[in-house]
Amino acid sequence: MNITPLTWIITIGVTIAFFAYEFFAHVRKPHEPTVGESARWSAFYIGLALLFGVGIGVVSGWRYGGEYFAGYLTEKALSIDNLFVFLIVMAAFSVPKAYQQKVLMFGIIIALIMRGGFIAVGAALIENFSWVFYLFGALLFVLAYMQVRGHDSNPADNLFVRLARRVLPVTEEYDRDKLTTKINGKRYVTPMLLTIIAIGFIDLVFAIDSIPAIYGLTSEAYIVFTANAFALMGLRQLFFLIGGLLERLVYLSQGLAVILAFIGLKLVFHALHVNEVPFINGGEPVLWVPEIPIWFSLVFIAATVTVATVASLAKTRGDAAKADRGRVDGEPIAKAEDSH
Repeated sequence: MNITPLTWIITIGVTIAFFAYEFFAHVRKPHEPTVGESARWSAFYIGLALLFGVGIGVVSGWRYGGEYFAGYLTEKALSIDNLFVFLIVMAAFSVPKAYQQKVLMFGIIIALIMRGGFIAVGAALIENFSWVFYLFGALLFVLAYMQVRGHDSNPADNLFVRLARRVLPVTEEYDRDKLTTKINGKRYVTPMLLTIIAIGFIDLVFAIDSIPAIYGLTSEAYIVFTANAFALMGLRQLFFLIGGLLERLVYLSQGLAVILAFIGLKLVFHALHVNEVPFINGGEPVLWVPEIPIWFSLVFIAATVTVATVASLAKTRGDAAKADRGRVDGEPIAKAEDSH
């Protein structure tokens, strides 16, 4: 895939322009988006991402188009998991609904910048060291295990937040959507800034998940960047659109664990296929190991996301039905006790 410097410049410029438009058109004035507004913009960004993938397939070939779609789907699923943690953080800091857009916007921009850095580092490592595929594969197995365990720690009480509380004067009150405020002539940091710091730390952690995962599907830095950019675009609207649904995706972590483990296995297979490590097969490629084709990866990832979503909704619906039956069955008992 031949990507010229001009193509990179245009792509990055258009990405920045989209986020600038988002800020000035929707985020600058604090408000809680309606479901209709969130649905329209979510559909727009998802449609744009799909059109871009078709464009890659038509211009550069459907091998690259398939890699883009597999990468986009994986990054979108990881981004939704990211939203779940954002929800926990904003609840912990009691961020008013009208100001949540600004927090999300800053969080998404920080995420894109961090992922951009990881993409550059990952591309350089892959270009010069074939053994890095073993490292990425092992990391994804560890991350898959951590996904199964779930989010045990409090994401709103991480190292950066504790450090900020220690070195900065913090007020417990919000001053609209300002990051700092003055009280009796002294400058204080508001909980708004602490929330953004907490989300920035989360973005760092999730970048460690997402970049090795997508490099397991493609070695093209351009596809890695655009799949990440499109996965993050519209994430703010998606948060308000499926905010209530997030808590019902009870099997999302398990689904992501399966995807990460699968991509980890794919990376290890690829590492064996291009092996140069002296103590493995005498430094020679292990050619009998199969290479997993991108079409299979795309189908597997899509099927896993679908199964995790359907199973989650079925379980929460079943749990709600059981709870309703329990309340109905309990009513006659309560009435009988009242009659005594």
